[in-house]
Amino acid sequence: MSDNRPVYLRLRDRIAAAIIDGVYREGEMLPSVRAFAAEQGANPLTVAKAYQQFQADGLVRVQRGVGIFVCDGAATRLRERERAAFLREEWPELCKRLKRLGLRMEDLLTPG
Repeated sequence: MSDNRPVYLRLRDRIAAAIIDGVYREGEMLPSVRAFAAEQGANPLTVAKAYQQFQADGLVRVQRGVGIFVCDGAATRLRERERAAFLREEWPELCKRLKRLGLRMEDLLTPG
């Protein structure tokens, strides 16, 4: 399955996953735009756009001359948003595919 979304949205998803997973903890500083761009092989302007979206959503705060910090509650808010998107967008398609393949929940819970 390919991801045809804009690069800044894919980068945003990576950062969101890292916040949810605790790689970037609440109150801690995110990597600089340049550092994250180099790590991801992305254009710094693209990373800046992803970071701006987090700022607009109130998930990070910018401290001029210091860095960008993860706000308190960001992981919980991101997790809730991801759950809602999964249930709204991905789960219905998975259910259709399971039905088409004749799979039941018991089949998924039984190892091997």
